[in-house]
Amino acid sequence: MEFNEVIHGHRSIREYEDREVSQEILDQILEAGIRASSSGNMQSYSIIVTRDKELKKKLYTPHMEQSMVVDAPVLLTFCADFNRMRKWLELNDAPVHFDNFMSFMIGAIDATLAAQNVALAAENAGLGICYMGSTLANCDQIGELLNLPPNVVPVVGYSLGYPAEAPALRDRLPMSGLVHYDQYQDYSEEDIQTIYKERNEKGWQRYMSIPRLKEMIEELGLKNLAQVYTIAKYTKESHLEFSQTVLNYLEKQNFMKNDADSN
Repeated sequence: MEFNEVIHGHRSIREYEDREVSQEILDQILEAGIRASSSGNMQSYSIIVTRDKELKKKLYTPHMEQSMVVDAPVLLTFCADFNRMRKWLELNDAPVHFDNFMSFMIGAIDATLAAQNVALAAENAGLGICYMGSTLANCDQIGELLNLPPNVVPVVGYSLGYPAEAPALRDRLPMSGLVHYDQYQDYSEEDIQTIYKERNEKGWQRYMSIPRLKEMIEELGLKNLAQVYTIAKYTKESHLEFSQTVLNYLEKQNFMKNDADSN
């Protein structure tokens, strides 16, 4: 495929053919991930490839019971990982740290860059993917199932396989609403109305065209897409709960020694 076709043809795939992804194809797309940019070339991430059906069934619940978790032939989980780096430092008589929040952020960014490289390579090879925010939201449960040691945290994950559906392309906010030149230019009310005009219309139409979502919207008495996002999909309560889950897991996984005197 042409590069622009890959970029502009992206869509989330939740239904997959009953067809395995060969090791050869998997190696090719994973190699693309390994070529991603990385802070200091430390490559402070690891990639977990899950094919085992029984393990996928166990991951189904922490991944919020999304069908593609068990239906896709492969799950990929990209983890911030300073476990490997710390072992290398110790073996070479170097100071062993990278156990603070900044280190986690470096690893998380590295993992995300690798994940997107793999995603693009996968789509170029005719595969489909669907990112799952549950990877970070329930990082503690997923980390336990994946047997992650200290200094490793799951950050990004997605299903992978051959598409059995061709959903319509989703709208995107206009470039004029996302790109700032030289300095950030804050938005007026008129700007916001313009930027979100198409999203308000198409997003609402999409939700109302799916019977179970339409029923939910009507039961909750929601009047617009902004209310759908904040009352039905991404509530303050859920974000606070997931935030605490992540913070607790970062503490457990040795990423919260943020004081100079921490050992």
